[in-house]
Amino acid sequence: MTHSPSQMQQRRGHSIEVVDAKVAVDLATAQTYSENVFLFVPNLIGYTRVILAGLSLHFMSYHPKYCTLAYVFSCLLDAVDGQAARALNQTSKFGAVLDMVTDRCTTSCLLCYLASSYPPYAIIFQFLIALDFSSHYMHMYSSLVTGSRSHKLVTSDVSRILWLYYNDSRTLFFVCAGNELFYVSLYLMKWTTEPIGLPSVLPDLTYAQALAAASLPICALKNIINLVQLWKASKILVGVDLAERANARKEQDTRRR
Repeated sequence: MTHSPSQMQQRRGHSIEVVDAKVAVDLATAQTYSENVFLFVPNLIGYTRVILAGLSLHFMSYHPKYCTLAYVFSCLLDAVDGQAARALNQTSKFGAVLDMVTDRCTTSCLLCYLASSYPPYAIIFQFLIALDFSSHYMHMYSSLVTGSRSHKLVTSDVSRILWLYYNDSRTLFFVCAGNELFYVSLYLMKWTTEPIGLPSVLPDLTYAQALAAASLPICALKNIINLVQLWKASKILVGVDLAERANARKEQDTRRR
């Protein structure tokens, strides 16, 4: 099905209003403590996530227990900030971007460590970093240029896979948590050698290896979703390009008449 440029404009739901950058900076500078977006509770939770992520990176090379605890708590708080934002009516674009940037940077730092810990598989970890950043950046940008208020507002007619992923908080949490669990398990495999103690079938299996095996399918699913997200965002941006070029041609034809 094809859509005209006007139809594309009509299909935009929950569109954003454009605010001049200088006006936005002045508004942010003049904030009062009664409503300071930087001090919203979900954003304070976001800052806590950044601190915990930093601590996990600090301990990553020499203290696996402290590293894992800090990393896991940082990831778990990712599920709390969104609920706090909705409960307190403190949703914000700054908070949404802070949340996404924290997720991308934290996961990428862990993948960098895994690349150095597993040199034969370094190219795979590098690919996962590139895929994660590129798919989320293009998805965010395609959401902005189509006037969406949030990158999570995906309709089923655009992508049923992304709609199921973003619009069901349980699915989103399960997939993201499983993906992080796989990477954390790979990290712990470098430090854990004591077997679980299973029967003779898998006598040398450690708990980290068991967790990695259980969460591998979820990690694969998450990266398939990233590929879908990258492809759909690319198609949206190309569609916007085509619509703008069609409008430009119409304007040229109008001026010639």
